[in-house]
Amino acid sequence: MTQRKMAVHFLAAALAVLATEQLMAVEEAEYTVIRQDGDIEIREYADAIIAETVVDDKFEDAGNRAFRKLFGYIGGDNRSQSEIAMTAPVSQEKRSEKIAMTSPVGQQKSGDGWAVSFMMPASYTMETIPQPTDPSVVIRQIPAHRVAAIRYSGFWSEEKYQEHLEELNVWIKNENQEVAGQPVWARYNAPFTPWFMRRNEILIPVM
Repeated sequence: MTQRKMAVHFLAAALAVLATEQLMAVEEAEYTVIRQDGDIEIREYADAIIAETVVDDKFEDAGNRAFRKLFGYIGGDNRSQSEIAMTAPVSQEKRSEKIAMTSPVGQQKSGDGWAVSFMMPASYTMETIPQPTDPSVVIRQIPAHRVAAIRYSGFWSEEKYQEHLEELNVWIKNENQEVAGQPVWARYNAPFTPWFMRRNEILIPVM
């Protein structure tokens, strides 16, 4: 195949992904940008409800394993057998039993595992959200909060995560921001999205 044909096929594939993601547009977590410095922002998030599950797995495998449980829940595996609209991002955060469960949507460490969560549509309240039938999926409310966020594209690898987490931590230290919780890894795209078109973020709660 010539370079020109390869470029045409590549462009066609990219456009197909864009069209698919536009058709599958989902509600995103609501926030207001307070300050921006390149790829880093200070954001104010509104309160939200999340569905969360904890899996004991490695960083790069935890999301896939937890996704099946959470997708089952929004697909109707709940007590009212209701389908719930997909939202963004899918988040992953380390969890420590010594840290209060008041961090934003995320995947957090629990021993050797991670907590992975889906944000629920804003139309639900804690009284109206369907309850999971799977006891490993829990519903909880996240209060309004402020975060420092860094956005990047690329592969869903621990190496990329650590690289940008370090950059964000250095920025927070230089700006004298006070950390108030665990880092959250947020993913906004489907797995088939080309790496260079993916929207990934790391969010760290700050005071």
